[in-house]
Amino acid sequence: MPELVADDVTLHVEVDGEGAPRSVLAHGLTNSCRELAMLTGLVPGTKIRFCFRGHGHSSSPETGYRFSDFARDVRAVADAYDATIAVGTSLGAGAITNLVAADPDRFEKLVFLLPAGLDVEFRYKDRLMRTAALIEGRSPEEAMEAILSDPERVARYAQAPWQRDFDRALLADLNTVGVPRAIRELIDDRPLSDRRDMGKVTAPTLMICRRGDEIHPAEIGEILCDIMPNAELMMFDDADDLWTSLPVIIGRVNEFLRS
Repeated sequence: MPELVADDVTLHVEVDGEGAPRSVLAHGLTNSCRELAMLTGLVPGTKIRFCFRGHGHSSSPETGYRFSDFARDVRAVADAYDATIAVGTSLGAGAITNLVAADPDRFEKLVFLLPAGLDVEFRYKDRLMRTAALIEGRSPEEAMEAILSDPERVARYAQAPWQRDFDRALLADLNTVGVPRAIRELIDDRPLSDRRDMGKVTAPTLMICRRGDEIHPAEIGEILCDIMPNAELMMFDDADDLWTSLPVIIGRVNEFLRS
């Protein structure tokens, strides 16, 4: 697989498809470029998936895990592969937000899936610090089992059994060195210094959120859609509704990217 050597990190990159449009895909915290791999074959054009610094198969510098650093990763990959569309999930959405707040015209279109932050302090630091503690010093296999056995997750899986296998797939390339470093820096940072900066981003934006998600509050998508002049919101009732609506979401993303 190709690697991209940036200023302070080597990023693992995978490319699916061909032709236009050219989209860079940025994954969520703890995950890897595998996160959206199951869906990339269902949308048009060239999809450039990569692992953030400290994640998956990318290198893990000792420091440099703030949103501005993750934004530099997105920009490096997008520039290297001439991507005109950015798709981000959770951390990935935050990194893209940080990038376009400073450079509003960098992308022609944006897709945010479960954005997790704005310009206020993150509310669930203890939960993420517990995840860092479960990962650090363990093998990837041991860390994965520790995370999947966390009591909060077990309770969630009792309500939505499908989510355990989904989470296991997301954690398949867990980087037990870089992810704890990323968590410890990121929890004291935020994607934006001033949410009003997103009003300068005129690119058509598709926002996909769900209610009842503590890590990715639905109101973040609502706030961004109020600020961004060309944003559209797809809101789902809960995790099950989001999961069963995947064909609808994929259809809308296809239409959005082709238009």
